[in-house]
Amino acid sequence: MKKRLLVMPFFAFFLLVGCNILEPIQEEPFFGKGIVTIKFLQINDVYEIAPLQGGKYGGMARVAYVRDSIKERNPNTFLFMAGDFLNPSLLGNLKKDGEPIKGKQMVEVMNAMDFDLVTFGNHEFDLTEEELQKRLDESTFPWVSSNVLHVTPDGTKRPFETKLEMGKEPISDYKTLFVKDSLGNEVRFGFIGLTLDSNPKEYVHYGNIYKQAKRAHDLVYPKVDFVIGLTHLTIDQDHELAKELPGIPLIMGGHEHVSNLEREGNTVIAKADANAISMYIHTLVYNLRTQVLYVNSKIMYLDEKVPLQSNVDRLVKKWNEVLDTELSKVVSNTNEVIYRPKTPLDGTDSANRSIQTNLGDKVTESMAFAYNYKVDAALVNGGSFRVDDMLSGSLTSVDVFRVLPFGGSVLKVDMKGELLKEVLDYGKSQRGNGAYLQRYKISQNTSGDWLIGGKTINYKKTYTIALSDFLLKGLDIPFLTENNGGVVKIYEPEENELAFDIRKSLISYLKSI
Repeated sequence: MKKRLLVMPFFAFFLLVGCNILEPIQEEPFFGKGIVTIKFLQINDVYEIAPLQGGKYGGMARVAYVRDSIKERNPNTFLFMAGDFLNPSLLGNLKKDGEPIKGKQMVEVMNAMDFDLVTFGNHEFDLTEEELQKRLDESTFPWVSSNVLHVTPDGTKRPFETKLEMGKEPISDYKTLFVKDSLGNEVRFGFIGLTLDSNPKEYVHYGNIYKQAKRAHDLVYPKVDFVIGLTHLTIDQDHELAKELPGIPLIMGGHEHVSNLEREGNTVIAKADANAISMYIHTLVYNLRTQVLYVNSKIMYLDEKVPLQSNVDRLVKKWNEVLDTELSKVVSNTNEVIYRPKTPLDGTDSANRSIQTNLGDKVTESMAFAYNYKVDAALVNGGSFRVDDMLSGSLTSVDVFRVLPFGGSVLKVDMKGELLKEVLDYGKSQRGNGAYLQRYKISQNTSGDWLIGGKTINYKKTYTIALSDFLLKGLDIPFLTENNGGVVKIYEPEENELAFDIRKSLISYLKSI
C-alpha cells in the first residue's frame, strides 16, 4: 500500500540581477542518496513569441535559454505551458502564403523548445475547429486535458487528437513522467489538465472541473508517487481544486496574466506573468525513503539581462519578418516608443467587455482626435480589443497593433438621438460580450439616462459619432447598419487621412499626450 505523501512547501521569490542566471538557480536545498531533485519550469498565457516593449521583456528565446541552462546542470528539468498560447496574437491575425497564421508561429517555436507538456486555455478555442486541429496536428509536444472533449459533427464526444507519423493519438486525460536518481531508483509523477468553461463553442465540451479532476487523479495516482495540476482556471477555482484534492502538492496555473504564488493547505498554486515576462521555477526535492516532497517555487523575471537562445531566436526573427512586412504598410517605425502610461492600460477581455476601461478611454478619444474632436462622441466595441493583457512600460506601435490587430477605419456617422440611445442600451445589455461598448464623452446618470458631454441625449437631435467601421456592419449590433433609418449621413475617410486606420489614430493620439 502506498504511503501518504508528505508535502513540505516553501516559497521563494527570485528577481533576476546580473547576467549570470546559472549561479542562483543551481542551488539545491538537499543532497544525498535517495534524494531526487526535479525542476519544473512554468509559463502561461503567452501570446507573443518575441520580446515585448522593444525587446526588453519576455520572449520565448529567453525561456528556452533558461530551460537549457538549468537542464545542463540538472537533467531532471521539464518545461510546461499552462494554457492560452494559440490566440490572441498580432501574428496570428495575419496571413502567410495566403493562409491565416492562427497560432502556427507559436506551435513551430514550441516544437523547437521541446515542451514536455501543455494544456488547453480558453483562448485555444478562439480558433475554428479546423484551425485548432491543424495546430494540434503540427504540435510535436504532448497535451493533457482531463475535462475538455471534442464534439464531432455527429454529436459524439471524444478526446481531441494529435497527429502521429502513423495515424492519430487521443489527448489523454492524464500524463505520467519519470526520473531516476544516481542509483537508478525511479520517481514517477502524474499530471492532470483542467480548463475553465469561459469560451463556449459547438465543437467543445467542458466537463465539470472538480468531478473530472478527481476522476483523472484517481486513475493516475496508483501509478505515480505524486500528482501535479496543470490548469487554466481562475485562482478561486484553483483553490477549490486544491481543497477537493488536498494531496496535490503543486498546481501550475494560468489565466490571470499576473504572477501569483499562493497556498491552499499543502498545495502550492503558482501563476506567472503573461507573455513570459516572468516564469516560475519549481524545485521539487523528493526523498524516496521517507516519501517526503519539498516544493520550492521561485519566480524569475525575464528581461534584457537574460540571453536569447539562438535556435529559437532564429525562428522568432523569421516570423518577425512576416510581421514587419505587414506593419510597415501602416507605420514606418514600429519600435518607436509612443507612450508610457502612468497606470497600466487594461486590455484584458474580461474588463473591456464589461466596464469602461482606461484603454477604452484612450482608444475612443483617439477616434475623436482623428477628426480634430469635431464629433460629439465616439464608440467602439470592446471585442475589437484583442490583446487580453495589461499594457505598461514603454509602449510602441507594435503594442497598438496587438490591441487592434484587425485595424479598420473610423467613420464619422450622423445619427438620430433615438437610434444612439438604442445602440447604447444594446451595448450595455451585452455586458460580458464583445458587443459591449467602450465610449468617449458618453456617460449614464443614476437615473439611467444617457448623457453626451454631460447633457441628456435629445432623441430628436442628430449627433455626430466617431464609430468603428465594424460596428456599422450589423454584426455585433444587428440593427446598426447603414440602412437603418436613424443613420442620417456617413463619412468614410480617405486613405491619406488619420481616421483611415484606427491604429494610426491611436498611435498619433498617444504620441500627442
